[in-house]
Amino acid sequence: MPSPAPPSDLSGLSLAEIARLAEERKLPPVESWNPTHCGDSAMRIARDGTWFHEGSPIGRAAMVRLFSSILRREADGSFVLVTPVEKLDIAVEDAPFVAVELKSEGEGEGRSLAFRLNTGDLVVAGPDHPLRFEEGEDGPHPYVEVRSGLDALVARPVYYELAELALAEAAEPAGLWSGGRFFALEPER
Repeated sequence: MPSPAPPSDLSGLSLAEIARLAEERKLPPVESWNPTHCGDSAMRIARDGTWFHEGSPIGRAAMVRLFSSILRREADGSFVLVTPVEKLDIAVEDAPFVAVELKSEGEGEGRSLAFRLNTGDLVVAGPDHPLRFEEGEDGPHPYVEVRSGLDALVARPVYYELAELALAEAAEPAGLWSGGRFFALEPER
């Protein structure tokens, strides 16, 4: 049975509704599947979140969503698409997901931050989905953990929203709370 279509935006949803939707998404148990490695998938996920197969973009959002549900990060840092009977390498330029929309509710220690990903998945930052910043040659790169070693790069406009919220709260160091945890908006050293 196909999963329900993801919400098109977060503006009409409360954070409680977003958290419920995120919990309801049932993913395959890829962590428990250990098939033999079969080769390369001829697939790549670009830094902007576009999925490619044999050099051509995958235009069907439902296909990308399906493939994203069987994506796993291996202990050596590589990425694979895995089913109970096969495991194929997939190239990932940065992070396999991109956080494209932010919804914030509350303020200070009572704030919660929800992200909609390019695949339609929903993630609420907190202890189970930490937000972190890494220094890159072109400035800070913010990420939110989606699941077991899979991160979403926070898109630049969403990062600017986070920075604006943090500046308004004037915490020292600059940062935001979500899910009862404080996340500094500076790269870890």
